[in-house]
Amino acid sequence: MIQLNKQIRFRRLGIITIAAVFFLIFIGGLVRSTGSGMGCPDWPKCFGQFVPPSDISELPADYKTRFAVAGKEIADFDAFKTWTEYYNRLVGVLIGIFILLTVLFSIPYLKSENKKIFWLSFLAFILVGIQGWIGAKVVSSDLAVYMISIHMLIALVIVGLLIYTVTASQEFTIIQNKEYGALKGLILLTLFISLVQTISGTQVREAIDEVAKRIDNRWIWTEEVGLLFKAHRSWSLLNLGLSIFLLTRFKQLYARESILYKAGMALILLMSTQALTGAVLANLGFPSQFQSLHLTLGSLTAGLQIFIAILVFTKVRIIKENV
Repeated sequence: MIQLNKQIRFRRLGIITIAAVFFLIFIGGLVRSTGSGMGCPDWPKCFGQFVPPSDISELPADYKTRFAVAGKEIADFDAFKTWTEYYNRLVGVLIGIFILLTVLFSIPYLKSENKKIFWLSFLAFILVGIQGWIGAKVVSSDLAVYMISIHMLIALVIVGLLIYTVTASQEFTIIQNKEYGALKGLILLTLFISLVQTISGTQVREAIDEVAKRIDNRWIWTEEVGLLFKAHRSWSLLNLGLSIFLLTRFKQLYARESILYKAGMALILLMSTQALTGAVLANLGFPSQFQSLHLTLGSLTAGLQIFIAILVFTKVRIIKENV
């Protein structure tokens, strides 16, 4: 039996780590939307230094060729872009430390029936190492759009794994009647729609990056992306509609004080806000300050959907009588 204080310590650290990963997703979106991805042209150092320069006078005269990427000279030095990318890397290192501590704090679970808590924490740690390697490949590929998308999707896998691990370490009192089977099917459908929406969103982002290289006029980017953008928007609306229907089921089956009903309400709020930021992007020329916000809200939405699914599939106690 694991001591209660060790369980609480693990859960608190896990929640902090999850929050840090979402913050990293926000910073990563900021890096991409501000064009700061090559602010540091080498990895893991930045312009060959552990602390990047703040002024061009700190760089050698031939820095453009010395730090060339994929055989191409880098752009002119920009202190804002360099430090934005550097902060992104620092947060990544911090998360690596958090997840290492999570693994260490999960060791007591090896002596319990819930051994999977340790192994899932360890898997998250391994994925963070892979994520760091992918980050290096993103830089060496001169920001190949498919590598950036892979980098983003792995981040979502890590946060989903952490959410499952922390949720599995806790006990929730959730009672469900015989309609449970239909609810599980609806949850699976929403997860599938969410996955398709996320993948289509990365494809839209890739297409926007390519369009931006050819066209300076942001107001016609949506038109240039065309059907791909419309498909992503349709999947988003479908995801929102299904989630609203899911909330009505929660309202019928659970008390308003239940964790599932509260999570459902939070999900609708997040998805509605994300849809609003998406409308701003599509109709106001993709302002960079909204790109990172839209990405973060989408990640939070996916994380909350995963949390709801975990509760429904692993924390529900079935009864025969109606409740």
